[in-house]
Amino acid sequence: MNILIKISNTIDQINEFAGKVVSWLLILMIINVFIVVVLRYVFSYGAVWMQETYIWMHSIIFLVGAGYTLAYDAHVRIDLIYGKAGDQYRSVVNLICTLIFALPVLYYLFLSSLPFVERSWSIYEKSAETGGLHGVFLFKSVILLFCILFGLQFIALMIKSVSTFFRHK
Repeated sequence: MNILIKISNTIDQINEFAGKVVSWLLILMIINVFIVVVLRYVFSYGAVWMQETYIWMHSIIFLVGAGYTLAYDAHVRIDLIYGKAGDQYRSVVNLICTLIFALPVLYYLFLSSLPFVERSWSIYEKSAETGGLHGVFLFKSVILLFCILFGLQFIALMIKSVSTFFRHK
């Protein structure tokens, strides 16, 4: 069981790192939005690439930060069945829901996104907007990164759930 706990801790550290990286991206996004608003409403100047930049940053923050949020148990839960339950019950719910819902959905999302991302890479896709950002293929790759980081964190949650369940037995 110790090796599984070490794996779980390593996954937590990976998502901790990813969460800290995107937290800095959040600050850059706020600065970017502020600059876009000032340029647009004070100087009547708009740049498509600047607007796309904060949209991309916003998406990356949510996608890459999802595993970090799960590591800190900060995702929305249904308190009706989970809120006042004991640790053992919660561990069973986490384990079952991860196996039945989370991992299959992430697996399907990964597989169905792969051709989408591959096609984007094959043409080095760029923005459809004039003056937009190049590198849409890089941006679309974040979907795969999301599936991997979030899926790993769900595996860590499963390990912790099994550990919690048997610790209370």
